[in-house]
This record gives sequence, structure tokens and C-alpha cells, in this order.
Amino acid sequence: MTSAPPENAHRLPVRIYYEDTDFSGFVYHASYLRFMERGRTELLRALAGDQSEMHAEGAGLVFVVRKMSLDFLKPARMDDWIDVLTWSSELRGASMHLTQEVRRGDDILVRAEVVVACVKNGRAIRLPDALRRALTPPGFRSA
Repeated sequence: MTSAPPENAHRLPVRIYYEDTDFSGFVYHASYLRFMERGRTELLRALAGDQSEMHAEGAGLVFVVRKMSLDFLKPARMDDWIDVLTWSSELRGASMHLTQEVRRGDDILVRAEVVVACVKNGRAIRLPDALRRALTPPGFRSA
């Protein structure tokens, strides 16, 4: 599978270490979750700054994963360089729908669809306007 991600996709390069693998020498499935969490964090950092600052300035604003669907397509091994690509696919009132791909070159290793909710004091709230603008490329679908 070798489709091209959108131009606005955030790219995070990651080296695979021994600690990321299982006894077979392949990357352990849960390691991909950590890599993708880093990708989402770095996307938000690039667009809106440090999440800890957003939390403090927003008096408790946090982002939580509400739903995640994963397809494991090919394995990675120790010493591979992979890229975690992350981009917004849809924005709703209190949530952002993100697509993530873990790639080695043009090969898609893992693909994920992730719904992240914006929460304050335990309740979903509308995404901040500045973040919404930063996540919205021209011609993008937003509700």
C-alpha cells in the first residue's frame, strides 16, 4: 500500500530500538501506540504550542483519545527508521478526527483513525478557535 499523505501531514521520524521490539525481533504492537501518541503530541505542539501551556492557560483543557481503529499491515524491526505521519481528517465541535500512518519509506506499516476529544473539568468542550484554525487546511470539512 503506497498512497501519498496530504502535504499538510506532520512527520515525526523515529528510530526503532531493542526496547521497542518483542522476542521475534519485530516492533511490539503497543510500541506503535506510543509512537503515534508522540506524533499527535508533536502535531499539536507544532500548531498550537505546548499542551501543558494549553492546559494551564485553558484552566484544565486536555485532549483524550476517545476512539482508535488500527490496521497493522507490515512489521518494523530494530534499527529501522520509520516516520509517523499525522493529519486532521475532520473537525467536529469538541473533537478532531486524525489519520496516522507509520511508514518505512513508501511502505505503510500501520494505519490508524483516531478521534480525540477536547475536555475540560470532565466534560467535552468545543475545540479552541485558534487550534481549529490551525488544523483546518483550505477546502477542509469542519462542523
